[in-house]
Amino acid sequence: MRNLTMMTDLYQLTMMYGYWKCGIDRNISVFDMFYRKQSDEMNYVIFAGLEQLIDYINDLKFAQKDLDYLRSLNLFDEGFLDKLRDFHFTGDIDAVVEGTIVFPGEPLVRVKAPIFEAQLIETALLCIINHQTLIATKACRVVQAADGGSVLEFGLRRAQGPDAGIYGARAAVIGGASSTSNVLSGEMFGIPISGTHAHSWVMSFPDELTAFRAYAKAFPKSCLLLVDTYDTLRSGMPNAIKVFKELRQEGYEPLGIRLDSGDLAYLSREARRIMDEAGFPNAKVCASGDLDEVLIRDLKLQGACIDTWGVGTKLITSQGCPSLGGVYKLSAELVDGKVVPKIKISENPAKITNPGIKKILRFYDKNTKKALADLIALDHEDYSNVETLTIFDPIDTWKQKTLHDFTIRELYVPVFRNGKSVYESPGLMSIQKNTFHELDTFWDQYKRMLNPHIYKVDLSQELWTLKQKMLNGAY
Repeated sequence: MRNLTMMTDLYQLTMMYGYWKCGIDRNISVFDMFYRKQSDEMNYVIFAGLEQLIDYINDLKFAQKDLDYLRSLNLFDEGFLDKLRDFHFTGDIDAVVEGTIVFPGEPLVRVKAPIFEAQLIETALLCIINHQTLIATKACRVVQAADGGSVLEFGLRRAQGPDAGIYGARAAVIGGASSTSNVLSGEMFGIPISGTHAHSWVMSFPDELTAFRAYAKAFPKSCLLLVDTYDTLRSGMPNAIKVFKELRQEGYEPLGIRLDSGDLAYLSREARRIMDEAGFPNAKVCASGDLDEVLIRDLKLQGACIDTWGVGTKLITSQGCPSLGGVYKLSAELVDGKVVPKIKISENPAKITNPGIKKILRFYDKNTKKALADLIALDHEDYSNVETLTIFDPIDTWKQKTLHDFTIRELYVPVFRNGKSVYESPGLMSIQKNTFHELDTFWDQYKRMLNPHIYKVDLSQELWTLKQKMLNGAY
């Protein structure tokens, strides 16, 4: 990952300059990264991007060319540029692990550092986490719709830039995709890569049969043929069967066929029937062509016989929800060792923040191992000896639920301590396993793609009381 120190908004630097000029640049601050509710369909997201955030923090350093550029802006004096020359992160970061299911309002990343440092990292942190979390979540919805079918990510050519394609492929695998067409992502992250040929291959030969035979000769062990260049059922499938039989005579079995256009429900059923009748029941039917979770779900309801789903544009651009909208807000300062909570007040209730240094607790039923509710609590609160707990909606406080026979999991893990990375990111496929495990711990009603039941994310009594006091000016 290249150095991204200068990938920041100008106002981060102007605020840093102001902190320095005012002599408060070493004041310890606490910031929370969280996202607000996006839509009725997105009840939760899959957290992703932590590994790249760690790389970014580890690489923070202003090069001489960066300082020369900042000098050319005529905004900062030499003392400030000298301070940037020696810049490195010295604070603490806690975060949930990648692949974790998280909900609106929960502080997913907590940064505790001198405000001079904490302010700089806001932009890149949001850029990295917002993007990968968004794509991981979209991929998770697609994989859920596929319901056991493999999902191939191949959105690179439609991604909004190289980085979106590279890290979007990584995020898609976190969300459950089995492979990617992106060779560079495969190399960088150890992702299985997949791909066959395009229509241009078929069109480059005198006829379709010749093209299929040439491809089979080049890749006899992994022959999967795109059959819709001219006519799927009258040309593509008959020619594919001829080549499959020739492959078998040479001791090889075909992988199957791919459909990229037309009525995928009807064509896949017919392709399946043709291959079965020809003696190739193990050959797969792959499909592509502007697929997303909604279309995949409908195709399955229509009896489509599709084993593998190639999803590109609508996954890599997260069509339907093009941005996560994560934010980074100051929640506390440490003054003489004492926590001073901070709150942002807005006429829009959704933009009022939760004050103080917080953590996320997840409660599970002891018997079913299913998640019951999340509680955002102040960091010092201890629930280890609590056997019964009544939680309540932070807005409609009359809505209450009493929890019994539960276990508690704190979602944060330490990531940085005193500027040093203390967390070792697991391999990508291990993160994907964590996603699948997380999904298994939630009841189906919370995972519905349409009108999901709202999972309870409440504030602890102490945090709620603190927030009310600050809103009423009584703190």
